[in-house]
Amino acid sequence: MTHHTGDDQTLGALVHQLTTQVPELIRSEIRLAQAEVAQKGKAAGLGIGMFSVSGLLGFFALATLVAAAVLALALVLDAWLAALVVAGVLLVAAAIAGLVGKKKVAAAGPPKPELAIAGLQEDLNVVKGNRHV
Repeated sequence: MTHHTGDDQTLGALVHQLTTQVPELIRSEIRLAQAEVAQKGKAAGLGIGMFSVSGLLGFFALATLVAAAVLALALVLDAWLAALVVAGVLLVAAAIAGLVGKKKVAAAGPPKPELAIAGLQEDLNVVKGNRHV
């Protein structure tokens, strides 16, 4: 069996090629991981914003309880009943915003860069010879 030097690369050339390509491969996987984490962070940020809205509406509900107790004295209804109605509406709105915020944070998933990890695992399998490109 005869090997032609133009057809096959030497082991040294293959090792050199591997040592120059692996760092670039690792850098590209790191960039992918950064992009994936940033995307998930933005999705979680929306949910966190909804939690903030929930807290603000809860604060308004407490402030309305105090204001309604004072202002409702002039109404036909008893003062405590008018204050409870207004506060009840705001508390329901706060609960809805809180549930929406919780759902958005849960939908964002864990901040783990799953695509980058899968890519690195595939790259390791190729380097180990378990899988061909």
